[in-house]
Amino acid sequence: QVQLVESGGGLVQAGGSLRLSCVASVTYFSVKTMGWYRQAPGKQRDLVALITSGGSTNYADSVKGRFTISRDNAKNTVYLQMNSLEPEDTAVYYCNGPYRGYPWGQGTQVTVSS
Repeated sequence: QVQLVESGGGLVQAGGSLRLSCVASVTYFSVKTMGWYRQAPGKQRDLVALITSGGSTNYADSVKGRFTISRDNAKNTVYLQMNSLEPEDTAVYYCNGPYRGYPWGQGTQVTVSS
């Protein structure tokens, strides 16, 4: 059974940084594209970043140049390094595949104060 466990969120001031982690009990994780999503209060859950099995990455325009997605296949883990955080980045962050096909984890709350 697939399980996604996100961690690393917290409260940070604008301009600060956080590193999120997602441990994915996904079979053949190393060949799977993985992504980070976020959902702000009252808004839909949006894609933030994707990383392919080969390490190619893609980002939402709103986070380009500030966020970096990476992965460690030996640990079945995908990371999201978030720098220069803005209050608009406040949301619950989740990981999943590119088609959101896995059961969602509990997410990790990121709150950026101005």
